[in-house]
Amino acid sequence: MNKRGRNTLDAPIAITSVPVSLDDQFDARRRKYLIMMGLRVVCVLAAVITYPTSIWLALALIVGGAVLPWCAVLIANDRPPKHATTFVRYKPPPVERMLEAGSGSAVPSTPVPPGSTASSDRTAA
Repeated sequence: MNKRGRNTLDAPIAITSVPVSLDDQFDARRRKYLIMMGLRVVCVLAAVITYPTSIWLALALIVGGAVLPWCAVLIANDRPPKHATTFVRYKPPPVERMLEAGSGSAVPSTPVPPGSTASSDRTAA
């Protein structure tokens, strides 16, 4: 039971766009490589068998046996492309910057005569 009172075993988990695991991808690539290398062995053996009857067929099978390892390595090292992901960055809500009204005013209510300072007039009064 979880905090909400539900049994966690009964609650289904829906995963819709999960990519294939790396182990499964590796196994599939290894399987393709082994199939292609097995096909290469078949091509070379078939070339040996067909050489007495047709030299052109034997040469075509030899070329196929020579090209297959290169293709097998390319396919074995290939993996599905990465999907472009977009990051959703945090954007804080806009803050209205305003000064709050203070208890006193910064501007004196009585005008200050020219040539005198505001602090000397206040202390004299």
